[in-house]
Amino acid sequence: MQPIHTDILIVGAGIMGLTTARELIGRGADNILIIDKEPETGRHASGRNSGVLHAGIYYAPDSLKAKSCLNGNRLMKAYCKTKGLPLAETGKVVVARSEAELDTLNTLYTRALANGARVSLITEDTLARIEPNAKTCKTALLSQDTAVVDPKRILAALQHDLEQSGRVRILFQTKFEGLEQENRIRTSRGAIAYERLINTAGSGCERVAQAFGLASEYRMVPFKGIYYKLVHEKAHLVRGSIYPVPDIRNPFLGVHFTRNVHDDVYLGPTAIPAFGRENYGLVSGIDAEAPKILLTDAVLFFTNPKFRSVALTEPRKYCLPFFFKDAAALVHTLDPKDLMPSPKVGIRPQLVNWQTRELVMDFMMIRDRNNLHVLNPISPAFTSSMDLAKTIADRID
Repeated sequence: MQPIHTDILIVGAGIMGLTTARELIGRGADNILIIDKEPETGRHASGRNSGVLHAGIYYAPDSLKAKSCLNGNRLMKAYCKTKGLPLAETGKVVVARSEAELDTLNTLYTRALANGARVSLITEDTLARIEPNAKTCKTALLSQDTAVVDPKRILAALQHDLEQSGRVRILFQTKFEGLEQENRIRTSRGAIAYERLINTAGSGCERVAQAFGLASEYRMVPFKGIYYKLVHEKAHLVRGSIYPVPDIRNPFLGVHFTRNVHDDVYLGPTAIPAFGRENYGLVSGIDAEAPKILLTDAVLFFTNPKFRSVALTEPRKYCLPFFFKDAAALVHTLDPKDLMPSPKVGIRPQLVNWQTRELVMDFMMIRDRNNLHVLNPISPAFTSSMDLAKTIADRID
């Protein structure tokens, strides 16, 4: 059987794949094919995130995250306004739970200013006017550019735009299975030949890169994010988003409150080490890779103090009392009865450099001839996607 042929092949139809295709057709590209193993977009990280558009306050100024986040935020807001998609420009506050966190809060403020974000340090009185139920120690950080969107509505709009262009095809239920020969891959639907390939495979990104003989020093470690939700009668307790000061040595932001575009208030996510790339339930999504993931977790536990701290504290948040304790530290008023379970669960596909045993903190891109691999596409990848798409298009050209 003759292979399918395309000029540009994109592996992965999540937010990065769709925005990259959109950027390419904006530059005149044609005959683009996107493949994805799922039957639709948004089955994993792109459709399961909190919907928050971040504003560049957490990331080291010289990082790719810092360079792409704020502009990605602005581009995504503009897209939502143009398409009439839900957008809540509520901003957010980052609160300190103790004096020990004030130095890190000031570090975030300095980083945010360096990254061009609109931020300010505010007093407890000012915080009370903005977010009456939030509490902090002496001062808090206000991020004016943070917003909230509906990720699945954005994915659906992008898919519609691409298909209407006549220059992009999307093949769902088409799994990447390996490299067959130069400029030709093997999939569950047969061979596909291409001129250029872009790997935006999300949680499977390093597997695709390794099929090309690249990124052998990296492993993927999944972290599970579970959420609770405020009962409807208590949703008024949160106006926008309330975040804690995070441990900036790790790429997790901690349990926080977010009012979404539908006026539901979610609490979460956790960062519990998971046993599979799609381990959304207690046992569902655990597959043959689980022993390797367990071994990786065990080695990191004994060699990486930062990972050990996460592994010791996060799993207990499966239990409501521990989860509640984290959330209650951010607000004046909260009762365990105010929380209800949520079916929303996400997996953060975190890349680890196995040579150094360190979690990779930034986005990565590896180019080999006419192939470009986008690695470690974790938060704020959704926010950054439209700006990162420009970088991807520049590099593949």
